[in-house]
Amino acid sequence: MRGRDVTAAALTLFLAVAGPAAAQDQPPPPALPQSAEIQLKVERDGALSVAEAVSVPNGVTMDRRVPLRVPAPHHRDRVYGVRDVVLEGSGTASVDQDAFTIHLTAGTSTVRYTVDGAVDGNRVTWELAGGWSTELKFLRASFAAPEIPTAVDCRAGPADSDFPCGAAQIDHAGLTRFSQQNLLAGQRMTATVELPAGTVPANARLVPAKTLAGAFVLTAPVGWAWAGFGALLLAAVVLVWLARRRDAEAGEPPKVELITANGEFASPEGVLPGHVGLLLHGRTGAADIAATVLDLAVRNYIWVSAEDGDWRLSRRNPADEHLTSFERAVFAAVLPEDPVTLAELRRRHVVIAPDGLYADVVRRGWLAARPRRLGRAGVRVVFYGVFLTVLLALTAGYAQLGVILALAGAAAAVVSAALPARRRAGTDVARRLRGVAEELGSVRVKDLGKPQRELVFSRGLPYASALGELSAWVAAFDGLKHPPPVYWHAGEIGPDQAGSFATALAGTFAGARRGHLLDLVGPDGGSHPPAGKPGTAEPS
Repeated sequence: MRGRDVTAAALTLFLAVAGPAAAQDQPPPPALPQSAEIQLKVERDGALSVAEAVSVPNGVTMDRRVPLRVPAPHHRDRVYGVRDVVLEGSGTASVDQDAFTIHLTAGTSTVRYTVDGAVDGNRVTWELAGGWSTELKFLRASFAAPEIPTAVDCRAGPADSDFPCGAAQIDHAGLTRFSQQNLLAGQRMTATVELPAGTVPANARLVPAKTLAGAFVLTAPVGWAWAGFGALLLAAVVLVWLARRRDAEAGEPPKVELITANGEFASPEGVLPGHVGLLLHGRTGAADIAATVLDLAVRNYIWVSAEDGDWRLSRRNPADEHLTSFERAVFAAVLPEDPVTLAELRRRHVVIAPDGLYADVVRRGWLAARPRRLGRAGVRVVFYGVFLTVLLALTAGYAQLGVILALAGAAAAVVSAALPARRRAGTDVARRLRGVAEELGSVRVKDLGKPQRELVFSRGLPYASALGELSAWVAAFDGLKHPPPVYWHAGEIGPDQAGSFATALAGTFAGARRGHLLDLVGPDGGSHPPAGKPGTAEPS
């Protein structure tokens, strides 16, 4: 009991004697062993100058480790910087990337240093004590600033506690003072002083925490990346709008002359029947394959005959350099070697990949390869973005950059699908094809000479099939008193039977496509009806 009275009396004498000296540049030496006197001064540039005088008893060493990266709200860490470290006395002081370390031996030592990052808005925060390896019997500190503080707060005790310090006040001279007794080893004392707005510039440095949630924190680089993505997305939307508007405002179909001065049928720009679906609808289907087979028959590569109530196809001439790669693929798939009936074709589920057709229209400058390439590239970028997101989330942070990359890839894929595939030349050819369709539906056959009708009818038949004008085209020629013969068929048939063949051919490839899809999802348990019969008229 007597020892406690002596200690209290000594503390009272210490406060009375050392109080006036606290405001001086040099902190007064601690009057008690194992105690500290600290002076803090925030400079005009926001740097915090600190001077600590620590008394270490004989036979004792005192170590302190101050972490320079501490948790902050919203999945962030606050990073401090310590520089210009000077130690007067016995011991060492050093700074590395993560901590400020002090090692003191017996005697009184003074450590001076400068802290960067202590000012957050109008608040100045620093840990006066914390990380000491031994108990601090008494700690007193003073804080000076260019302006008198408006508020002060001080917390002491274990790191997870919220106990107030023994004393924290602003005196009549505007100096802020703090004091605390008996801080156990490892306990901290943190002071926060609020200054008038604009007193010193803020310099607090906040970085994402090294956690999974911290990896997705919005930072300045990520914010700029989002802004760039938004600008590119807006530009892409404008590009798509302008391109689709141009494609939609292609104008009315022009008047097209199907018959040349020599009396021959001519398609605009050398368009083949198989091109029609891509140019008008952006896709190819069974109708384009059927029109291609019909065109090969008209051009004497395939011979058509009747056999047992069905249509029979056989090779008339071998494929040559005049056929496109798509036409050669169709020719080889339909007639690999032996003749075939339409019923057999339907059971074979013939499907031809349209790659050669796409390549041909791209080569002719009608479709752009860019949208398809852009779509494939976009899908790849989505996977790259997902991989980068996971990688950054587990390593360096800034994982939102990976999210932005993935969204950019998805946007590229969407833009690819939304952009019209046709180039200006393709749009012009499509307009002319619509004009061809109108002419096919309203042709005046009587204006043609009798020698011309046979060739014009057959040459126009594949285009009429592809453009959906088969019925009108066949009816115009079949209504003549002397309908033209069909030169690519064994035996005599007229336009009506040729139209029936074209209809049956389209149905064959449509059924083959359906059968192919059924094969993909399960066994085919049904049977296919026979194709149209030769020599009989069918609705066309």
